[in-house]
Amino acid sequence: MVGNTYSYQLSDWETQIGRASDAGFDAFSLNVGSDPWQEGQVQRAFEAAEAASSNFKLFMSFDMNEIPCSSEANANLLQTYLANFTRSPSYMLFRERPLVSTFSGHSCTFGQASPDQGWVFAIKQSSPEPYFVPSFFVDPVRFSDYAVMDGNFNWNSAWPMGDYDIDFSSDKAWIENLGNRSYMASVSPWFFTHYSSQDSNKNFIYRMDDWMFAKRWELLIDHYDEVPIVQVVSWNDWGESHYLGPLLEHEEQPNSQAWVNGFDHQGWLDLFAYYIQAFKTNRSYTAVTRDRLVLWARLHPAEADASDPVGPPANREWTQDILWAIAMLETPADVTLECGSTRNTWSGLPSGLSNISIPLISDCSVKASIRRGDNSMVFLPPGFEFSTTNISTYNFNAFVAAS
Repeated sequence: MVGNTYSYQLSDWETQIGRASDAGFDAFSLNVGSDPWQEGQVQRAFEAAEAASSNFKLFMSFDMNEIPCSSEANANLLQTYLANFTRSPSYMLFRERPLVSTFSGHSCTFGQASPDQGWVFAIKQSSPEPYFVPSFFVDPVRFSDYAVMDGNFNWNSAWPMGDYDIDFSSDKAWIENLGNRSYMASVSPWFFTHYSSQDSNKNFIYRMDDWMFAKRWELLIDHYDEVPIVQVVSWNDWGESHYLGPLLEHEEQPNSQAWVNGFDHQGWLDLFAYYIQAFKTNRSYTAVTRDRLVLWARLHPAEADASDPVGPPANREWTQDILWAIAMLETPADVTLECGSTRNTWSGLPSGLSNISIPLISDCSVKASIRRGDNSMVFLPPGFEFSTTNISTYNFNAFVAAS
């Protein structure tokens, strides 16, 4: 989210690119809006990528909820970005053409007779011609109306859109209606946003229970042959709580401090790296070489009452009060999770990854351990305290801890 990088220095882009590259990501999708200052930050991002020792790439994703698109003149912004950056050696190519995406934009005409003609006018005349994989929020049966698309990004495939488990049905509909065009799938660690009606009027959750992002990755890996591109949503979208990267000193938050500060998500990165490697190597899961425990949960009950004028988020009945965990084991071991009076031990969990969980019932501090014979490792993550009383803010963000 370039809109969150107003105060970035070149070194900040270098830090973020290095962290993402280390986790196995190939590129950042640079979500840009209409603010004039954002082009300068995109320039810094490309300078950092070009100087990096890794082969990390960048590509443009135009946020059409922010960029006007009703007149021919509105296309100038997009055309300027493409002219200035698609020839960079760090620009991501797909099928030998510069990859370009969007967030929304299915109704944009750029002064032409139809959205299809509008997008041809706005970007397809650029040289080199972009490989256009937008996120158009339309029924897949309407994809035939958009000959301009070389593919489509299914942004909402990252989460169940109701109170049910994640599955591949949305992906299947996109793939079938795209035909021989490219499909970009989405995966995300979390979703919670908490803005009042006076602000962005976004106050809801998506269902993230049952190790959702891990199961989503497994689905994508199982369907590797049908999914040429996966985009992780997101690296730094603080406002919707689905960030993975570090919150830097120069990061600009979109008034999300109440549910983001103190809730670092980098503990998920090694898990994502594991699944990214499996996807990139066509279902080849690597052996775990270091024991890890990755834990996450909300810090208050879903049905708790808070002295919060924004009110509880919509869909909170979709989530359970549970400590979710994944044990990453080099060799078989016994693993214990506990919080207050709730405790469970899994004996002889196998090497590799195992999904485990316990309910959160009363005020407690999270504790976990791995034991082999007489040797044990105890993990007491600082700040991982579940509380049922004195709740001031409805915070449905995940507290993440990794040993």
